[in-house]
Amino acid sequence: MKAISAKNSYHHGNLRASLVKQAALMLQEMGIEGLSLRKLADAVGVSRTALYHHFKDKNALLCAIAEQGFVRWRAQAETIFAQDALSNTEKLRQFVRDYIYYAADNPQLYELMFGRTIWKNAQPTDELKAVAYPSFQHQVEMTRKWQKLGVLPATEDTLRLSQVTWGTMHGIARLLIDGIYADRSHIDEMCECATHLFTQHSTLK
Repeated sequence: MKAISAKNSYHHGNLRASLVKQAALMLQEMGIEGLSLRKLADAVGVSRTALYHHFKDKNALLCAIAEQGFVRWRAQAETIFAQDALSNTEKLRQFVRDYIYYAADNPQLYELMFGRTIWKNAQPTDELKAVAYPSFQHQVEMTRKWQKLGVLPATEDTLRLSQVTWGTMHGIARLLIDGIYADRSHIDEMCECATHLFTQHSTLK
C-alpha cells in the first residue's frame, strides 16, 4: 500500500484531501471493515489528533470517500454527454456501460456510495448528501432529455423511468460485485441488452 507523505500534505495545506485519497486506497485493499482512523493516521504519518480535526469518526471519513466517488462518477458521465460525435442513443449506451464498469472496477467504493453502511446503518453527512442527491437528479434530467429526443419512451413518467433504468444498472452492478450469476466477461453483453430494452420502443413505432 502506497502511503502519502505527511510532510507533502502539510506543505500544500491540503491534509484532508490527502487523508481521503489514502483512505480510498486503503478501502480498495482492506474493505470497509478493514479501514480505521488509527490505520489511516499510521499510513499517512500524522497524529490521531490531526486526523480527528478533519473527521470526527469513521462514519465521517467513509462519507468523505463516498463523496469523492460521486464526484468522480459525475465527471465521467459529463464527459460522455459532451461527446458530440456520439448519437443520443450511443451516449445512453456508453453511460450504461461506463456505470457498470465503474462499479465493477471499484466494488468497495460502490458499496460505500450506495450500500447500507452509510445510508441505512449510519448518518450521511451534509456534504455527502449535497453531491449524492444531485447525482440522481441528474439522472432524472438526462432521462427527461432522452425522452424528448425520442431515445426513451415519452409515455412513461420521468421519475419512475429514471428509477427503473438506474435500478436495472444497480442490479447488474450488484450481481457483478457479489459474484452472483455474472462476471466481467458478461458486462458488455448485459449492457447492450439493457440499452436495447430501454430503447426498444423506438424500433416499434
